[in-house]
Amino acid sequence: MLLRFTKMHGLGNDFMVIDLVTQHARLTEEKIKQLANRHFGIGFDQLLIVEPPSKPDVDFKYRIFNADGSEVEQCGNGARCFARFVRDRKLTSKRTINVETQGGDITLIVHNHNDVEVDMGYPILEPALIPFHAEQQAITYPINCHNQTFEISAVSMGNPHMVLIVEDILQAQVEKWGPLLEKHESFPQRANVGFMQVINSQQIKLRVFERGAGETLACGTGACAAVVAGRLQNLLAEQVQVDLPGGSLQIEWQGSGHSVRMIGPTTRVFEGQVRI
Repeated sequence: MLLRFTKMHGLGNDFMVIDLVTQHARLTEEKIKQLANRHFGIGFDQLLIVEPPSKPDVDFKYRIFNADGSEVEQCGNGARCFARFVRDRKLTSKRTINVETQGGDITLIVHNHNDVEVDMGYPILEPALIPFHAEQQAITYPINCHNQTFEISAVSMGNPHMVLIVEDILQAQVEKWGPLLEKHESFPQRANVGFMQVINSQQIKLRVFERGAGETLACGTGACAAVVAGRLQNLLAEQVQVDLPGGSLQIEWQGSGHSVRMIGPTTRVFEGQVRI
């Protein structure tokens, strides 16, 4: 059968987006890996799937699969692309869209000029809920990896993140430590690993090694987690510009008891059909 799809990206974090509201398909882990292959398939960091909602108070169900075929709970850049996709496909005319994900319900607000605001919900800091192995909740935690100790923050934005502060983002050994820390035993469901350089209280630079995808040009949930980690350490203001390799996001977190909000652009690259 032929399956219609759209190729999109949010700051270079690229996606294959499929509407399974008006068409039907079953994608196995192996098929997702084939589609993700940049030489023999479509090529993407994540596959995004639009499904009908399973409860009455949301508009759609949003599922995310990494390039290795594993399903994950949340993707902030993908959420922005999701919002533009369902409007472009005329699946909805709403500008405020409520969506259910494995990581919890989120609200998407479509602005002009292809910018989308995402209410990412409340950051999760309790270790057992991240999940992260720790005796008690703290602002930072020391962990050992291959005889080196790292001071990290542990945050869930619907998916688990560790955040490290580095002096120079360009000199950070993301290629070396990213895949090792991703699988650290303290994170039973693996972790997205953020390397954060604080420029000033309103600006950071960030590189993220995403579990199941490797380093990407941008990571929305990683940007949110980094700002939360920086705010908890009294390093950042309520509104922060996060500069990623693919571009910049605006993140706002007023602190405990408030949700994290993210604003950033979306780009539709092309439409296509693939035989599955």
